[in-house]
Amino acid sequence: MSVRALFRAATVANAAAPYNSIHLKVFYPAHISGSDQERNTGIVPADAERAPFPIVIFFNGFNCGLEQYQWLAIQLAERGLVVVTFTWIAENFPGMVAITPGVDLKMVVPSMYGKGPTASALLTLLTELERLQTEGVLAGLLDLNRVILGGHSAGGKVAIESANPQFVPQVVAAFAYGAHTAATVQLGYPANTILPLPDALPLLLIGGTCDGVIANSSHGYGVTWEHPTAPVQRTFQEAIAGGRQDSYLLLLEGANHFSIADPDDTTARPFLDFPATQSAAELRHLMVEAIGLFIQAHVQHQSTALAALHQRLASKHPAIAAFECK
Repeated sequence: MSVRALFRAATVANAAAPYNSIHLKVFYPAHISGSDQERNTGIVPADAERAPFPIVIFFNGFNCGLEQYQWLAIQLAERGLVVVTFTWIAENFPGMVAITPGVDLKMVVPSMYGKGPTASALLTLLTELERLQTEGVLAGLLDLNRVILGGHSAGGKVAIESANPQFVPQVVAAFAYGAHTAATVQLGYPANTILPLPDALPLLLIGGTCDGVIANSSHGYGVTWEHPTAPVQRTFQEAIAGGRQDSYLLLLEGANHFSIADPDDTTARPFLDFPATQSAAELRHLMVEAIGLFIQAHVQHQSTALAALHQRLASKHPAIAAFECK
């Protein structure tokens, strides 16, 4: 199946220029017909037979460009999803200009945490999706009531923290790689605190046993992690109650913090990471298989996908350190 992408630009209402522009790359299942319009413009219609398309909004890690996640966006689009990635350059902290997933700092302090989404780009992205529903190749083909939030690192954190239907009713599930809810002591939290999640929707947390970025960043949380996956595991254990059998923890043996991203050693913090010890191709296969089955099972409600996901839970794969459900 063909996958194509289109570009959009949007303005963040509460951000100050020049840091108030978001540029989107939206991947979608396409149907190449060979028409003159396709040859002349490169515009390819969506595969309308697979519509309406559930939507994944993917939040990048700090200083990680959207192109680093293109492999994932393409493979999810091949499964019949529309995937939104974006670039937002902003001054996250005074004097620090970076590519950001959009963290609403006023919503992460102790007095405000849990009262609204921490993903400051979310409402802008949803508004732009509403526009795409009215014009262009995706007009009338989007399922705006089935939005999945996903992300990596800090982007994964804001994705899982913002997945609350009380905040955004369109959001129906969330997943994250290399993310956790350990609280930063500089914001006024006690050391070794794991913050609660909304615990209202299906959730998939994925981590790697060789995540050097998490391991080497523990000082910010007032603790030394006993192993790289400790805060991811504690987020699964402590931040959600479970009981619905739709929350999952997948730990990949030998995966590091950037196993989900194509490498770019000039930005972000890959110098903190540990070497991956498993095949990158195999780790990515397991990631996209888990994410795809999770969405098919708990968003698209495909019984065969649910069975396949739980079969994977019980399987013995050398690159799966743990796979739990509660």
